[in-house]
Amino acid sequence: MKILVCISHVPDTTSKINFTDGDSKFDTNGVQFVINPNDEFGLTRAMWFKEKQGATVTVVNVGGTETEPTLRKALAIGADEAIRINTNPTDGFFVAKQLANVAKDFDLIIAGRESIDYNGGMVPGMLATLIDANFVNNCISLEVEGENATAIREIDGGKETLKTTFPLVIGGQKGLVEESDLKIPNMRGIMMARKKALNVVEPVDASTNTKAVAFEKPAAKGAIKLVAPDNLDELVSLLHNEAKVI
Repeated sequence: MKILVCISHVPDTTSKINFTDGDSKFDTNGVQFVINPNDEFGLTRAMWFKEKQGATVTVVNVGGTETEPTLRKALAIGADEAIRINTNPTDGFFVAKQLANVAKDFDLIIAGRESIDYNGGMVPGMLATLIDANFVNNCISLEVEGENATAIREIDGGKETLKTTFPLVIGGQKGLVEESDLKIPNMRGIMMARKKALNVVEPVDASTNTKAVAFEKPAAKGAIKLVAPDNLDELVSLLHNEAKVI
């Protein structure tokens, strides 16, 4: 089984976010980048298939040279090789087109259901359509036996179990593995990653259908008022007259 894991290069959630050029561009200065958490769950599940079933695991990213440390981390975790598609990921359709160009030869393509920077949630479904593959989104469990796969996905009010075949694209999330299962690269893995192939592929022609016009931070939290536990009348008054929630 050949597995392709799509890796997004995203800001760490603890980073302080700022914008430049009149709030039209993301300021990367001082920002630590990591593997997108949903992608890391998928990568860890792919490593399970490698260890238990002898699968080969390739990771892929759409981005410039600045994303290579993130790909190297994925190699250190245990992926066999990496592909960097040498272009700026401008929008979801553009990214899906680039991924489709390298995904056709794989049985299973694992992507996160969404990235934590733009939260678009559109790339896995677009990719599945472009390569004519089956698709399971919001996937929280995946088992493979031969050419068949059994997946569980979250739906409104519950879970749905699906049986499907390859080629298959999943939009994964927490549940594929738990946070406690995530692998931290050790020194041996880091040294081995330096010797693994990181192939740079030039992009294919694809249109960019959307663009970011402006960014805006959430409004700052307002001041809080503390009410003594025994002063219920004041609490009710504040909730009614100021907060207007009752």
